[in-house]
Amino acid sequence: MPEYKIVLTKTAQKQLDKLPDSVVEILSVVILSLVDDPRPIGCKKLKGRDGWRIRQGNYRIIYDILEEILVVDIIAVGHRKDVYN
Repeated sequence: MPEYKIVLTKTAQKQLDKLPDSVVEILSVVILSLVDDPRPIGCKKLKGRDGWRIRQGNYRIIYDILEEILVVDIIAVGHRKDVYN
Protein backbone atom coordinates (compact mmCIF):
# COMPACT_ATOMS: atom_id res chain seq x y z
CA MET A 1 0.00 0.00 0.00
CA PRO A 2 1.42 3.42 -0.90
CA GLU A 3 2.47 5.85 1.80
CA TYR A 4 0.60 9.13 2.01
CA LYS A 5 2.11 12.50 2.90
CA ILE A 6 0.54 14.52 5.73
CA VAL A 7 -0.07 18.23 5.08
CA LEU A 8 -1.52 20.56 7.72
CA THR A 9 -3.36 23.71 6.72
CA LYS A 10 -2.33 26.90 8.54
CA THR A 11 -5.68 26.79 10.34
CA ALA A 12 -5.11 23.23 11.56
CA GLN A 13 -1.59 24.12 12.71
CA LYS A 14 -2.90 27.09 14.72
CA GLN A 15 -5.63 24.92 16.25
CA LEU A 16 -3.04 22.30 17.28
CA ASP A 17 -0.78 24.98 18.77
CA LYS A 18 -3.61 26.14 21.07
CA LEU A 19 -4.28 22.67 22.50
CA PRO A 20 -2.58 21.30 25.64
CA ASP A 21 0.63 19.34 24.99
CA SER A 22 -0.85 16.10 26.34
CA VAL A 23 -3.70 16.29 23.81
CA VAL A 24 -1.34 17.21 20.96
CA GLU A 25 0.78 14.13 21.69
CA ILE A 26 -2.23 11.83 21.38
CA LEU A 27 -3.59 13.57 18.27
CA SER A 28 -0.14 13.52 16.63
CA VAL A 29 -0.03 9.73 16.87
CA VAL A 30 -3.46 9.53 15.20
CA ILE A 31 -2.49 12.02 12.48
CA LEU A 32 0.77 10.20 11.74
CA SER A 33 -1.09 6.87 11.50
CA LEU A 34 -2.98 8.31 8.51
CA VAL A 35 0.25 7.99 6.49
CA ASP A 36 -0.29 4.22 6.22
CA ASP A 37 -4.10 4.15 6.18
CA PRO A 38 -6.03 7.36 5.43
CA ARG A 39 -9.32 5.53 6.06
CA PRO A 40 -8.81 3.69 9.36
CA ILE A 41 -11.58 1.88 11.19
CA GLY A 42 -13.88 4.46 12.77
CA CYS A 43 -13.31 7.24 10.24
CA LYS A 44 -16.38 8.72 8.59
CA LYS A 45 -17.05 10.56 5.35
CA LEU A 46 -18.54 13.93 6.24
CA LYS A 47 -21.98 14.93 5.03
CA GLY A 48 -22.62 18.49 3.97
CA ARG A 49 -18.95 19.26 3.37
CA ASP A 50 -15.91 17.64 1.84
CA GLY A 51 -13.63 15.53 3.91
CA TRP A 52 -13.34 12.77 6.45
CA ARG A 53 -13.46 12.77 10.23
CA ILE A 54 -11.68 10.69 12.80
CA ARG A 55 -12.45 10.78 16.52
CA GLN A 56 -9.99 10.68 19.38
CA GLY A 57 -11.78 11.08 22.68
CA ASN A 58 -13.54 14.46 22.63
CA TYR A 59 -11.35 15.70 19.80
CA ARG A 60 -11.90 15.50 16.07
CA ILE A 61 -9.52 15.58 13.12
CA ILE A 62 -11.10 16.74 9.86
CA TYR A 63 -9.13 15.89 6.76
CA ASP A 64 -9.30 15.45 3.01
CA ILE A 65 -7.70 12.64 1.01
CA LEU A 66 -6.08 13.70 -2.27
CA GLU A 67 -5.85 10.26 -3.86
CA GLU A 68 -4.11 11.28 -7.10
CA ILE A 69 -1.08 12.79 -5.31
CA LEU A 70 -1.18 10.61 -2.16
CA VAL A 71 -1.71 13.48 0.29
CA VAL A 72 -3.76 13.60 3.49
CA ASP A 73 -4.66 17.27 3.99
CA ILE A 74 -5.51 18.01 7.64
CA ILE A 75 -8.17 20.74 7.51
CA ALA A 76 -9.14 21.18 11.16
CA VAL A 77 -8.30 19.81 14.60
CA GLY A 78 -10.19 20.57 17.76
CA HIS A 79 -12.70 19.75 20.45
CA ARG A 80 -15.90 18.23 19.12
CA LYS A 81 -17.99 21.24 20.21
CA ASP A 82 -15.82 23.67 18.18
CA VAL A 83 -14.36 21.81 15.21
CA TYR A 84 -17.41 21.74 12.92
CA ASN A 85 -18.09 25.51 13.04
